[in-house]
Amino acid sequence: MNLRKGRLESQYTNVNGLWMHSRVSVDVLPQDAPVVILVHGVVVSSRYMIPTAELLAPYYHVYAPDFPGYGESDKPKHVLELPELADTLCRWMDAMGIERATMLGNSFGCQIIAEFAVRYGDRLERAVLQGPTIDRHARNLPQQLWRFMLNAPLEDPSQTPIQIYDYWLAGLPRFARTVQMALTDPIETKLPYVRVPTLVVRGKEDPVVSQEWAQEVVNLLPDARLVVIPGGGHTLNYSKPLELSRVTRAFIDATEQKEKFNANTLV
Repeated sequence: MNLRKGRLESQYTNVNGLWMHSRVSVDVLPQDAPVVILVHGVVVSSRYMIPTAELLAPYYHVYAPDFPGYGESDKPKHVLELPELADTLCRWMDAMGIERATMLGNSFGCQIIAEFAVRYGDRLERAVLQGPTIDRHARNLPQQLWRFMLNAPLEDPSQTPIQIYDYWLAGLPRFARTVQMALTDPIETKLPYVRVPTLVVRGKEDPVVSQEWAQEVVNLLPDARLVVIPGGGHTLNYSKPLELSRVTRAFIDATEQKEKFNANTLV
């Protein structure tokens, strides 16, 4: 499969009185090409989504927003709770003129997508849940910290300064509240309501999302399949963008053409 990079540009959009930054693909594509929204994880921003966004941009209308409080978007004093993040994503779509979209999330971004599906299911075309958190069998801070420590050596070292910069932009109070939000969200109760074709993607070495939890997520979803990327850790969108974009493209194209999707042929 031929993979090339597309171009992204920054845009700022006013949503509920807050300026939201997003990275938007600018390659000329057919108007009816699918829309793909990349949903960032806990405390970070769309910055670490750039490698995957660039690889999807030649084929889809790609958008990667920073939620209010994170990245280059406005920083309200109030930390947006999970329902508010989903509401804001919907209002941002309205402002951008996006009716329906495929959403690709990493980690906590998968929790935002699940919340969005419950509240605005008609606006979601399909979902790609990459490294969906939080494993309900390890829903406490000590276990999660240990898992993320084990994951650190599996990631590209260049991701560390990106994360640190985004943590600094968010600030400590927002960091603490967002982590708490992720830990207390029972994503397993929402997954049965994600009634769209869904691809769950796990890095084979990911200690944050075990194979057992990934399979449980698939079993809870009405229409899902699992792909495991060999050698990958938790943030495939940054460390394995070629592989993630490849399986994402195959999934979108198969569901777009209503063909049978065979996960075993992708890796």
